[in-house]
Amino acid sequence: MIVVIVGPTGVGKTKLSIELAKIYNAVIINGDSMQVYKDMNIGTAKVTEEEKQGIEHFLFDIKDPRENYTIYDYQKDGRELLDKFLKENKNVIIVGGSGLYIKSLLYDYKFQNEENNYTFDDLTNEEILNEIEKHYKTDIHINNRKRLVRELNKIKNGNTIKSDIHKPLYNFITIGLTTNRDKLYEIVNNRVDKMIDDGLISEVKELYDNNIHSKAIETGIGYKELYDYFDNKISLDEAIDLIKKNTRHFIKRQYTFFEHQMEVNFIDVDFNNFNNTINEAKKLIEKN
Repeated sequence: MIVVIVGPTGVGKTKLSIELAKIYNAVIINGDSMQVYKDMNIGTAKVTEEEKQGIEHFLFDIKDPRENYTIYDYQKDGRELLDKFLKENKNVIIVGGSGLYIKSLLYDYKFQNEENNYTFDDLTNEEILNEIEKHYKTDIHINNRKRLVRELNKIKNGNTIKSDIHKPLYNFITIGLTTNRDKLYEIVNNRVDKMIDDGLISEVKELYDNNIHSKAIETGIGYKELYDYFDNKISLDEAIDLIKKNTRHFIKRQYTFFEHQMEVNFIDVDFNNFNNTINEAKKLIEKN
C-alpha cells in the first residue's frame, strides 16, 4: 500500500503521516525538496527525532546543502526505495509539499542525468534556436536565452525521452490536507514567529558563516531572505516579513499544482480534534 499525503505548508502533514504510519505499520518517504538537506532543519520544518516516534524515515538529511540534489536524483532514489519496500510487502507513506517531486516519483516522468551544463557562449540565440530545431520545433522565444540554453543542454545530454506524465506507475491514494486561506495564513505567521524563537536565525547564520551558497539556499524560503539580511541588503524585520509573504505565495503555487496536476482527496483539517482528521484519512484509505 502506498499513501501520499500532500498539502500546503503548516497544515499538519507530518503529524498525520506519523499517526497513519503507526496504524498501518508503514515507513515514511520524504516528499519535500528541501528536507533532503542536512543542517536545514528549522526553516524546512523537518520532522524531529522525537516526532518520528520510532517510525523509519527515508530521504531526509541525505545531502550536504552545498550539493545540488535534482528532481532526477530524487526520482531515482525514491523509486529504488519504493520498489524495495513493495517487494518486501511493506506499507509506504510519502509525505511532503513538493508536488512536482512527488508526481515525478509516481508517474511516468522520464529523466536522464544531465551531467554536462554547457553555456554555449560562442553561439548567438538564433544559432542555439537553429540547433534545437534540427531536432524538433520549439515555442521558446528567441530572446529567452536561459530557456534556449537549457533546452539545448537537454539535447546534448540525450534528455529528450518522451513520457506520459499523467500515467501512474504505482497504485496509491493521495490525501490532501487543507483549511481556509485565512486560517492558513494565520498558521504561517505564527509558524514563522515560532521558527525565529526556535533559532532559525542562528541556523541560517551558521550556514552563512560557512560560506554555503547553493541552489538550496537560493530557493529555500527562510534562508534566502536571511542571507539578504546578513548581506545588509534588508533589515531583520523586512526579512521576517518576506519569509511570511513568500510562504503565502508558495502556498498558492502548491494549491494550484495539487488541484490541477494530481488527483487529491482533500480533507478539511480539524485543528481542535486532530483525531477526526486521522479518522477521515483512514476512511479514504480503507475505501480505496
